[in-house]
Amino acid sequence: MRKYISTGLPMLAALLMAQLPSVAHAASANPAYTVTPYVLPDGVKLEASGLALLPDGRLAVSVRKGEIWILEHPEADPTDAKAVGYRLYASGLHEPLGLLWHDGALYTVQRSELTKIRDTDGDGVADEYLAVAKGWGVSGNYHEYAYGPVLDREGNFWITLNASMGGPVKLAGHRMQEKHWRGWAVSVSPDGKLSPMSAGLRSPCGIAVNGEGDVFCTDQQGNWWSTNPLLHLRKGAFFGHADSLPDAQLPESPVADPGKLPQGITVVEASRQVKGFALPAVWFPYVKAGQSPTGLVCDLTGGKFGPFEKQMFVGEFVLSGVNRVFLEKVGGEYQGAVFRFQDGLQSAALSLAFLKDGSLLVGESNRGWNSQGTRSFGLERIQWTGQTPFEIQKMEAQPDGFRVTFTDEVDPATTSAVGSYQMSSYTYLYHQKYGGDEVETKPVTISRVTLEPGAKSVLLKCEGLREGYVHELVVPGVRSKKGAQLAHAEGYYTLNRIPGK
Repeated sequence: MRKYISTGLPMLAALLMAQLPSVAHAASANPAYTVTPYVLPDGVKLEASGLALLPDGRLAVSVRKGEIWILEHPEADPTDAKAVGYRLYASGLHEPLGLLWHDGALYTVQRSELTKIRDTDGDGVADEYLAVAKGWGVSGNYHEYAYGPVLDREGNFWITLNASMGGPVKLAGHRMQEKHWRGWAVSVSPDGKLSPMSAGLRSPCGIAVNGEGDVFCTDQQGNWWSTNPLLHLRKGAFFGHADSLPDAQLPESPVADPGKLPQGITVVEASRQVKGFALPAVWFPYVKAGQSPTGLVCDLTGGKFGPFEKQMFVGEFVLSGVNRVFLEKVGGEYQGAVFRFQDGLQSAALSLAFLKDGSLLVGESNRGWNSQGTRSFGLERIQWTGQTPFEIQKMEAQPDGFRVTFTDEVDPATTSAVGSYQMSSYTYLYHQKYGGDEVETKPVTISRVTLEPGAKSVLLKCEGLREGYVHELVVPGVRSKKGAQLAHAEGYYTLNRIPGK
């Protein structure tokens, strides 16, 4: 017997079925990794909007059009659909954009609610759908997506909600519905209490926790966003998008209403002038580090995915790839660097998860925008070959520059040469206009390079560092001890604070 407590209508739009390629190929510009598309059973349109690894190693996949599928053996040969085993687990959902396994059940966010889904009779098909929390406005506007959930260290669910982008839809005979908490991150306590937490979001379509249990989301370039950010979500933060501010006047809001927002100044100036304004932990320079970041996941594989433990991997929609983010805390706040990681996927990356063997799963769907690639949807598996990739592993802020650590031993001659490095810094405008260019660009002089013991790290002494600015590092000349070039020779560090200043 199926108990259906609360849900929405399924999406009606469908995409044409595409046959997925069946041969693993070397990752573009990343020879230490291979990418293998999953071959799907006939008729299965796996627009993978959320991925959740179950305790027994199975994989749950939410589908944008309202289903959840179980992959019985996701670590089997992806080109053999029978060996992987696909089973429909749940249906009738309203655009689930995220998936989480917690305490014996699957949780997903539909357009209007956080839903708990269980199989109570053990037949392999969900028969209980429970509304855990509601309370945010839904008017029928196409842009009112909801994402998540994820769990913080205290056991609270976090959800991110799109701004509406336009007026509400009014049905005949009905008044306009209040659309509270659009453009907010909200939390849900274990007993189901909904609490608004952070404001100023536009389209925060990726949400995850890092290794310390702090919550992060990506957002999308557009009005009030000159480029894409990675945001550290926390109570009381305002990230800049104005559409969320009417709800800052409600008594339950933890965000202070900043009043009339200035425009045409830089985001650095806005962080000093606008009450409660919080800068992103990381800016993704437009095109250089993608055009539309999506789902993200922290690497907690213990080294099974290469030398990037506890770093964040971020899906890229338009360019159909995956980027990598190193984070650190300076002055108690997160900042860090983004690096390109994987290009050339078959479709837009939408959701990410790690399997038990350490391979990275990428759920894909290009519904909504165009993206690079030859397919409309699918699932791909990125596996580390065991070969050490030659990359910039991390970039850490220092009082007078940066420490740059490589994944392998370097050639002392090329790595110690000042001419092997180039750096500039820039920021972005804060305005209501859609998008924006890099502004106030200046060169950063690297006056000295010091190779540290172990031959994997260098200290770059820099002149002209600026707080709040992106510092773009290009390393065309460095070679490994074995003579290899860097797979990706660029890094983009958001220097919100200079250590010790």
